Amino acid sequence: MDLRLAGKSTIITGGSGGIGRGLVLGFAEEGANIVVATRDANKGQEVADAAKDLPGEVIVVATDVTQVDAVEAMTETTEKTFGPIDVLVNNAGGVFYPRPFLEKAREEAEWEVNLNIWGVYNCTRAAGRSMVARNTGSIINITSNSALAPEAANQVATYGGTKGFVMSFSKGLAYEWGPEGVRINCVAPGWIVPHQADHVGEGSFWKKYGYEVFGTPESMAAAAESGEANFNVSAQPIRRIGRPEDIADLTLFFASDRSAHLTGQLVSVSGGSYMP
Repeated sequence: MDLRLAGKSTIITGGSGGIGRGLVLGFAEEGANIVVATRDANKGQEVADAAKDLPGEVIVVATDVTQVDAVEAMTETTEKTFGPIDVLVNNAGGVFYPRPFLEKAREEAEWEVNLNIWGVYNCTRAAGRSMVARNTGSIINITSNSALAPEAANQVATYGGTKGFVMSFSKGLAYEWGPEGVRINCVAPGWIVPHQADHVGEGSFWKKYGYEVFGTPESMAAAAESGEANFNVSAQPIRRIGRPEDIADLTLFFASDRSAHLTGQLVSVSGGSYMP
């Protein structure tokens, strides 16, 4: 199916690894022109290099989405390089560190609020301004099952709360901007594992604690395939590990005109671990 995304000016935040890598490669394969907005420009360039043989053009713009000036500069660069912004994927986000709520320092909670809430706010405002002016555009917010299933928010309640904000924010703005021709939808990942350990940057939760706690991508995949008890996968109706391309496939659909009559929607990509 031709998604007709070739040449579309696209911003993907947090595109330097993990889910972001899958998003960048997926959009590049469809021929979109992509700005990878990331604090980790070196890792972002690795992703851009991985996409060099794909139809879409990929550039990296070092960006801290929590800073308004940095976001405004990034969107300006996007428009100068690829033209008016057609698609924004708010993917940047994360957990500082999982802890019981009463043991979590306020500074850690504020880090999560700044990244997961203000980062989405800043980028949506900057990119959405021109979308509303042109009466066209698609925004896809990558949220989390942590805002949907209480067990997924265990030890990360603040993170789950920030993603819950994004979901409510998305619905409200989808209603407001629908008449302006701008659609906003959410994709909520469940347990999504990179293909290789080096496919994520140093700021990723995988590098901070994930691999140490849950194992390598290879060991997790092997356990799931053999039917062994496996973190999260054992409780899923579809008992395989989710991969970054699983998130990319749905995001591409929401970005395209194939979903032209959809806005304000939320889909969990989690092997059925969440069913509304």
